[in-house]
Amino acid sequence: MTDQDPAELEARIDELERRLKRSDPRATIETAFWALMHNVLPDETRVHMKAVGRKQLIAARTYLDRWIARMDETPAEEAPARETIEVE
Repeated sequence: MTDQDPAELEARIDELERRLKRSDPRATIETAFWALMHNVLPDETRVHMKAVGRKQLIAARTYLDRWIARMDETPAEEAPARETIEVE
């Protein structure tokens, strides 16, 4: 236990609750997630996971670059026309 006054502790708890209410819930969840990751996973595991995440982003980038190149190769006037279908 601490030697702090119970009223002072209550005031600190109230302030923390106010700060939590103002914060973005997604940021709070993300902070909790990373705190858990740092406490549960060894450093080496986190290094590997970061490398895997980077590789996934590189893979996505190569896919998008190829998709963009295909769009650039097909002139707009040669692209198939879209058909509008009215639904009653």
